[in-house]
Amino acid sequence: MSTSVVKILVVDDEPPIRKLLRVGLTAEGYAMVEAANGEEAVALLTEEKPDLILLDLGLPDISGHELLERWRAELVELPIVILSSRTDETGIVKALELGADDYLTKPFGMRELAARIRVALRHKLQQQGERPIFQVGDLSVDLVKRIVKVADKEVKLSPKEYEILRVLVQHAGKVITHQHILQHVWGGATDVQYLRVYVRQLRQKIEATPDQPQYILTETGVGYRLREPEQ
Repeated sequence: MSTSVVKILVVDDEPPIRKLLRVGLTAEGYAMVEAANGEEAVALLTEEKPDLILLDLGLPDISGHELLERWRAELVELPIVILSSRTDETGIVKALELGADDYLTKPFGMRELAARIRVALRHKLQQQGERPIFQVGDLSVDLVKRIVKVADKEVKLSPKEYEILRVLVQHAGKVITHQHILQHVWGGATDVQYLRVYVRQLRQKIEATPDQPQYILTETGVGYRLREPEQ
C-alpha cells in the first residue's frame, strides 16, 4: 500500500452511487477512481494501481463474482470490499469465499463504509506479522501461549473453542463465513449447526451477556465477525 493518499477504485454501474461515494470518500481523505463496468475496472486496476477496491456484484458486462475470482486467481492481493443491492446470503457467502475482504449491502452509511475500509486496509498491513497478543475490551488472547483471559482471569477453552476464536482473532473486524471456519477448524466436513453449538459455548465463557454478545458478532446466514480493537 502506498504511503501517500490512499486510492480507491470504485466499480459500480450506477452513477448516483458513484457520485455519493466520490463525495463521501473525498471527505474521508481518500482519492477515488471509478469504473462503470468490469472491462473498465480491469484496465484501471493496471493503470491506476489502487490500494483498495469497492466492487458492485451486479455489473452489466462481467459479474462481480467473476471479476473477484479472476483477480484472486491472478494473485491480486488488494483489499476488496463488496457493495451490493443483493441481500441473498448465497451471493454474499460466494463473494467472501472467492476472496472478498468484507461486504456492505445498499443502501449503506458512509460512516460504516469508512470503518470497513479502515479495517480492510489495516488487516492487509497486519498480515505480514500476526499480533502475538490480541486485546479488545476485557478480552485478551495470547496466540503464542494459547492463553485466553477475560478481565485478567484465565478462561479454559476446549481445543475446538480455541481454534474457532483463533480464526476470528486472525481476521478481527472482518466477517468470516461459516464455511471458512468449518474448513480451518474441522476440515470442512461438519454441519453448520455444530459450529453454532461451539460458538454458543464459546460465548458462554467470554461474553458478559452471551445472548447479547459484544465480542463475537453474528452475521446472519453468513458467519461471524470478531469485534476489532478500537484504534
